[in-house]
Amino acid sequence: MSEIIEATDQYIQQLFKEKLPSTFVYHNYTHSKRVYKSINEIIEHSQINVKDATILQLAALLHDTGYIVKREGHEEESAKIAREFLSSKNVEKDIIEGVEKCILATKFKDTVPTNELEEMIRDADSSHLGKDYFEEASEFLRQEYQFQGVKDFTGRQWRNENIKMFVEKHKFYTDYALNNWQPVKQENLATLMEAKKKYKKKLKKEELKAQLKVKYKDASPDRGIQTFYRTALRNHIKLSDIADTKANILLSVNAIIISVTIGNLFSKFDTNPYLLWPTTIFIVSSTITMILAVIATRPNVTRGEFTKEDVENKSVNLTFFGNFHKMELSQYQWAIDELLKDRDYIYKSLTKDLYFLGKVLDRKYRILRLTYTTFVVGIVVSILAFGVSFAFADLTVAEVQQIIEKPTN
Repeated sequence: MSEIIEATDQYIQQLFKEKLPSTFVYHNYTHSKRVYKSINEIIEHSQINVKDATILQLAALLHDTGYIVKREGHEEESAKIAREFLSSKNVEKDIIEGVEKCILATKFKDTVPTNELEEMIRDADSSHLGKDYFEEASEFLRQEYQFQGVKDFTGRQWRNENIKMFVEKHKFYTDYALNNWQPVKQENLATLMEAKKKYKKKLKKEELKAQLKVKYKDASPDRGIQTFYRTALRNHIKLSDIADTKANILLSVNAIIISVTIGNLFSKFDTNPYLLWPTTIFIVSSTITMILAVIATRPNVTRGEFTKEDVENKSVNLTFFGNFHKMELSQYQWAIDELLKDRDYIYKSLTKDLYFLGKVLDRKYRILRLTYTTFVVGIVVSILAFGVSFAFADLTVAEVQQIIEKPTN
């Protein structure tokens, strides 16, 4: 590397480090060195003199320095920076002018290369389009546009922009680029086109799926049927839990009542015989209440077996454990496989399950109603009995008999 090339490399490295915003993740020192490497590839395979080679190398290093000033029109700023720097290094005037022209030739939108040097620098600047690292470099450029607030491209939009660039806006000019980079460029384009094709296919599939979903959502009864069974079964199970909870409450309350009554009143019967009958009524009503609560929650035991004929005739409900808890696993798996083959069998099983749950609930709530009635009546009668007992506690048997017989005289 000649002295001026080395000095220029150090200059742009320090310049970008101090003045280039960190949001430039593509147009930075790394990009400039990548262009410099590409221009050297072209120079090595071209018949140009040392002076022209120096112009190209300097232009490659300095062509994006204008980004420290502004994005739009950075090429003109890069040319100014290049002139000031190269003049300070006493570089020949014709080399400086050549560098300026090459830098301005990298303005893709508004210029067309007019000579061999401009074609070379133009190819080097866009060499990433024909390299294996195109996808990585392209993503850095997309992120830079986003960070800089130029435009926030989606993946699909950016892919379309790249395809447009490949097909409509870009071309290689030098023989070296056409022979070595153009084939890779075509591969990169093919990859983009394939990705676009896959995306369109996926999008079309999703749109068709959405259309079918809307079309058959109301036409198919499956969703409504499933919702019905799910809601009905959930409500039945919830009601069963409520009944069991109420029965357990009555069991606990009456167990406490009996314990307290036995512990406090039985020992007083010798001195307070008038407590015998109220206490007996109280305990008996509580005991009946507990018995009814147990009956309400007492599970029914089923045989837990089914035959092959039951499954074939669809007469067994495989959704209820009481019909299969004694069967072997292999037999139950076979029965379930047969069930799942028949949509009607599934719904019939769910219907049976729902029906018998309803029957169980009917029994539970009838007994539970009787349990609460017994409990309330027992409490009321017991309280009245205690009241009467306390009222006549100090009377003799003869006096009580007189009070009872007095209205008949």
